[in-house]
Amino acid sequence: MRSLISRGRWVMRSSLTLAATLSLLSATAAHGEENRPAAKAVTPVQAYGKVRVCGTYLCSASGKPIQLRGMSTHGTQWYPHCLTGPALDALAYDWKAGVLRVSTYAREGGYSSDPKKFTDLTNRLVDMATARGMYVIVDWHTIHPGDPHEDLTNALKFFKDVAERHKGKSNVIYEIANEPHHVPWATIKRYAERVIPVIRSRDPDSVILVPTPAWATFGVALHTDERDVVANPVRATNIMYTFHFYASVAGKPFRSALERASAKLPVFVTEWGTASWAGMGNDFAKAQEWVDLMARKKISWTKWSYSDSYRDLSVFKQGACKAGKFAGTRVLKPSGVWVRERIRG
Repeated sequence: MRSLISRGRWVMRSSLTLAATLSLLSATAAHGEENRPAAKAVTPVQAYGKVRVCGTYLCSASGKPIQLRGMSTHGTQWYPHCLTGPALDALAYDWKAGVLRVSTYAREGGYSSDPKKFTDLTNRLVDMATARGMYVIVDWHTIHPGDPHEDLTNALKFFKDVAERHKGKSNVIYEIANEPHHVPWATIKRYAERVIPVIRSRDPDSVILVPTPAWATFGVALHTDERDVVANPVRATNIMYTFHFYASVAGKPFRSALERASAKLPVFVTEWGTASWAGMGNDFAKAQEWVDLMARKKISWTKWSYSDSYRDLSVFKQGACKAGKFAGTRVLKPSGVWVRERIRG
């Protein structure tokens, strides 16, 4: 939903290399294991099993509609100090999150710059979330260009490798592109029907998330609506459609579109914020309207972003992640305090 320029202003890039990221994650994962509570509650994955789509809902293995609530990482090439073992311990055990979205950028210093390293990093984060009993969304984070076919070759390789690595897990969900824009639904549908078989050939049962037009808004951000998707859905089973919003700037037309679309299609809100897509200006009253809608409709969600950027949308105070303390509210910005409460629910 944001332009590349807006994203660029939003992000303070870490000076750590990706190799250092992997080393940091490995070291802190062990630390996190040592500090895990001795008496653990039932985890979301233990409670719900392998989730599936039933009608317009995300359902547990037994067929009961559920709502998962959690957080999205920022790009995995940035803020690696916010994706350590202790950080994910806080998300799983203090925040009681049910799901982590791992955002692997297709470009912008991400996958295309070093496919093996970014695949390894994705795999490591999936394993860390799995060890903590959370569901995990493998997000192929496309922004620009707007046509996801521009990164199709890399997408096919990425999902082939990741699905092969995690095909035995019961907690992995695949988001095949992030925010297509300025292309029609027919183009996105063709892309989905190229990528989905690659995942299905290795992991036939996991839920797959398909993006919608105009930055995952069912077209609303470019003055259309959900009717194209409803009239011509993807030819595949066990799929959901994604929707994104930023509360301070996404008003009634966006909420109305989500209300209508979710009555006819299974929808997962994989990215949203309490501020604008530029990252500043929280509006908690409007955000609460969205949270109430998603709760009423049992629409699962992950909020952007689990980082300590200076932007209002990040949940940690600037510098908090480097200090290595994540639990509780003292390390959180207002948006972090607010969303932690709603995830804990």
